[in-house]
Amino acid sequence: MISTVKQSAFTINGCDFTRSKSQSLTSSGRFSLLPPLPAMKSRRSSGVSVSKPVYVSSVESFGGLKRSNENSALVKCKAYEADRAEPIEGPESKTELARRMKIGVYFATWWFLNVIFNIYNKKVLNAFPFPWLTSTLSLAAGSLIMLISWALRIAETPKTDLEFWKTLFPVAVAHTIGHVAATVSMSKVAVSFTHIIKSGEPAFSVLVSRFLLGETFPTAVYLSLIPIIGGCGLSALTELNFNWIGFSGAMISNVAFVFRNIFSKKGMKGKSVSGMNYYACLSMLSLLILTPFAIAVEGPQMWALGFEKAVSQIGPQIVWWMAAQSVFYHLYNQVSYMSLDEISPLTFSIGNTMKRISVIVSSIIIFRTPVQPVNALGAAIAILGTFLYSQAKQ
Repeated sequence: MISTVKQSAFTINGCDFTRSKSQSLTSSGRFSLLPPLPAMKSRRSSGVSVSKPVYVSSVESFGGLKRSNENSALVKCKAYEADRAEPIEGPESKTELARRMKIGVYFATWWFLNVIFNIYNKKVLNAFPFPWLTSTLSLAAGSLIMLISWALRIAETPKTDLEFWKTLFPVAVAHTIGHVAATVSMSKVAVSFTHIIKSGEPAFSVLVSRFLLGETFPTAVYLSLIPIIGGCGLSALTELNFNWIGFSGAMISNVAFVFRNIFSKKGMKGKSVSGMNYYACLSMLSLLILTPFAIAVEGPQMWALGFEKAVSQIGPQIVWWMAAQSVFYHLYNQVSYMSLDEISPLTFSIGNTMKRISVIVSSIIIFRTPVQPVNALGAAIAILGTFLYSQAKQ
């Protein structure tokens, strides 16, 4: 058992601690907390001055623990000089700091890319209201980016087999439905309203898991659904530009993404594919599923007429908007899947909540969406409920 004993600070002279055999654990189980300090003449200091008092902050790894090898220490002391504010850092703490900085960069990039995508996506849909084609282009752009990355060996090519694609298929179906439904929603209502309704996804997750999969949850999880459902309902009732198609699209997207997560957890156990490559394969399969439906629902003739009208109203920059929304869609999803390799599901859930806040606030500012105080209150309650859900589920 590894223990840590925190001591009140006291001073000693020296920089290294060695354990005396005569003061090892006795038969009665007692031990010597700090071994004697022999004179260290020829040995060099490890960054601690012998001329300054040394404070011991903690003693670790003692009490019946056998030495694993000759070089490993049975007693590990953390100390700091009198003029230092905290213990002397070692290689492990630097590694942890680097890991946290990496996660911070992932989160900041994820939120930024998502905000940019939503801005360009709404601009495109306002001028070119064809959500099925817009959804198809975003998946096509991501697929093309990853194919080029694999061909140039910028990214490692995933090793997949037929079984992998079989387990991925239901995930791709749910992902396709959720993606198209969310895009349809944004073509009919404000970006902020779509994301407020999508913050209710945890409620659908609990309901589906409880009644279809038979899973049970702590009481705190069920209680956290009250502010989620109440907040979403309040926002929907007070939305100035409410639209049933937009509302239904966001709700369908919630259900589809819940099933996507369930299929992904069940089907991908034991699969050694990185988050980035996993999403790339998911995009490609979703593209194959979506393309024939997009042609059937909208069709090239409608796209041609719509594009001609958009160019006459917006100009050639509509092409840039369409390219930007497609590329940023792939990038923000790719970064989010990459972050899953580094963080726990709880941290990811909290990050997703904060992402939604950034999208709602930025879209209201950029598109100057009129928001009533009651509507804003409903959004705040729903997002708070989502945060409480992530905490309770853990």
